[in-house]
Amino acid sequence: MRHVRSIWNGAISFGLVSIPIKLVNATESHAISFRQIHTEDNGRIRYRKVCELEEREVSQGEIGKGYEDADGTIIPITDEDLSHLPIPTARTIEIVAFVPADRIDPLQMGAAYYLGAGGAPAAKPYTLLREALKRSNKVAIAKYALRGRERLGMLRVVGEAIAMHGLLWPDEVRAPEGMAPDTHVTIRDKELDLADALMDTLGEVDLEDLHDEYREALEEVIAAKASGEAPPETPAPAAGGKVLDLMAALESSVRAARESRAASGEEAEVRQLPQGRSAPKETGGKKSTSASAKKAAAEKRAAPARKSTSRTGEGAKKSTATKSTATAKSGAAKSTGAKSTAAKSTAARSTGAKAAETKKAAAKKTAARKRSA
Repeated sequence: MRHVRSIWNGAISFGLVSIPIKLVNATESHAISFRQIHTEDNGRIRYRKVCELEEREVSQGEIGKGYEDADGTIIPITDEDLSHLPIPTARTIEIVAFVPADRIDPLQMGAAYYLGAGGAPAAKPYTLLREALKRSNKVAIAKYALRGRERLGMLRVVGEAIAMHGLLWPDEVRAPEGMAPDTHVTIRDKELDLADALMDTLGEVDLEDLHDEYREALEEVIAAKASGEAPPETPAPAAGGKVLDLMAALESSVRAARESRAASGEEAEVRQLPQGRSAPKETGGKKSTSASAKKAAAEKRAAPARKSTSRTGEGAKKSTATKSTATAKSGAAKSTGAKSTAAKSTAARSTGAKAAETKKAAAKKTAARKRSA
């Protein structure tokens, strides 16, 4: 990773162990930003910071922080005031507990940071905490102060580094009341089977393969306008109508997903559904399927096969013998039938030939009698 400027320096408090660290952003934005302009002449629109009392523009160095009281009074707060807050987390990430990772609600998770070791003295305690987190399969819950407020965080291992996710306080997460449908509906097993088939067909995905198509399209528009060309046209939306039958919609979705997989050259197994319906079932998803998942699937398929090996062998022998006997009988019957048919055909041709000769002889005699008369 290229050098990234730290946004906060302090220490991790791990019981009586103190680990000097530096905090850096773990993510970066690739979004395209715009400037506000005057549409008539493309002039930049800028915001100027003006003091209300003096009615003049002030520089960044003249600007500080202040708290507005209920009566409108401004109470100035300096960086020095903030650096001496009467809390232990002012310059420390204080670990307060270790919990299983699944105890953390994803709704609470916010900004992500990397915690870098602050010099050689931090190497040993930093590595100790990292390995302890790995072996316990837990995450650390911590408190820290950043940008003028105390925050909650979660420490976990990412590769060989320790990362921290900012967490919302529990009372900052709203309850999902009123979000679920208030109308009672019944989901049938057949509908769930189709939904499962669709999920299996879509399979997994390697997140590295996903990209921001909106940003790419926006870059094309900017490039076209910069070169004086017409921007690319928006593709026509896919044809379709309102689907009232949920089963039909699920079946169509499964069919479309199967065709898409087939077009991309991926293998898919066909899954038999209730009442003759069929839909594909992916056994492993995409390329990102783990080796352990493949091994588990192979063992699962092999288990019933091992149990029925002897039965299958005996059945196969009986079936082979039966098929052989039936084939022999069928062949004999066909041969006999063929000979009988050939004999009948020969007899018919012989009889026809004799009848024709007799008819010719009778005709000659009749003609001779007429000439003599």
